[in-house]
Amino acid sequence: MTTTAQQSTPQHLFDEAAFDSDFTKIGVRRIAGRIGAEIHDLKLSGSLDDAVFAELNAALLKHKVVFLRGQGHLDDAEHQAFGARFGKTVAHPTVPAREGTRIFELDASKGGGRADSWHTDVTFIDAFPKVSILRGVTIPAYGGDTVWANTAAAYEGLPEHLKQLAERLWAVHSNDYDYGAQRADIDPSRIAHHQKVFVSAVFEAEHPIVHVHPETGERALLLGHFIKRISGLSSAESARIFEILQNRVIRLENTVRWSWRQDDVAIWDNRATQHYAINDYGNQPRVVRRVTVEGVAAVSVDGTRSRTRTRPEAVNDEQIRQVIAQSA
Repeated sequence: MTTTAQQSTPQHLFDEAAFDSDFTKIGVRRIAGRIGAEIHDLKLSGSLDDAVFAELNAALLKHKVVFLRGQGHLDDAEHQAFGARFGKTVAHPTVPAREGTRIFELDASKGGGRADSWHTDVTFIDAFPKVSILRGVTIPAYGGDTVWANTAAAYEGLPEHLKQLAERLWAVHSNDYDYGAQRADIDPSRIAHHQKVFVSAVFEAEHPIVHVHPETGERALLLGHFIKRISGLSSAESARIFEILQNRVIRLENTVRWSWRQDDVAIWDNRATQHYAINDYGNQPRVVRRVTVEGVAAVSVDGTRSRTRTRPEAVNDEQIRQVIAQSA
């Protein structure tokens, strides 16, 4: 059943133009033109009423990312139970989960906790997650916002000749090519953490640059900084085409920026978005925890499915911990 969450905004205070009248069981307020909505008067849980959950899922598919304030009742167990409403929850392929859970924690005080690079989660596997649910555990006094971009809107905005080109292209994604590891200004400790933890086992997958969303039927660009190269092209050619298409994704008109408060939750459709965590909060603590939901292999416009190129024979939390310990 639904109950009023603390810090929510009464429905009568919604600006009429921002209120999304498609939804009657939950309050949905648009917060940007092409992506993003805030959900009001809803307390997330694994036992959420079916009809209410159906509207929440519909709002997610429509707005690509939705935000909720005042979800302090969620602990790791309830966070994971809520995530299971969307499907099977899965741990990160290389980073150890929190003890007894499948939750991925990003802690800025540790080397790999600053995801300041545009990406779609875990595209280095063929069936990358369909939904991610991020909970604000410790939020800095200032800074640390996250930005999301609508990859379906980016595709729709392409000139026809660019659409036709993009629809024919495939790209190799790898976890060994991410999070600014190629940037000259990156902190050496982050490079070390990246090598020891994030690429403790190397994965590669090949995806269509334009894929068809399995629920909405929309076409969306599948890019981001996990891309290592565009199939069949040189590094220089790949970089030029990637830049043209990626810049279309992150145009400001396609984005929404969320300023975190303690106990906020963000839920995004990982098949239709990229995101970027802004690294502007210095040494302040910032801890967020993510539940991810299993997806299916991406499908190109001609029906061809994504394929795995490199996958370790076995990866689990204990194996990951052993790799980290051996390289420490």
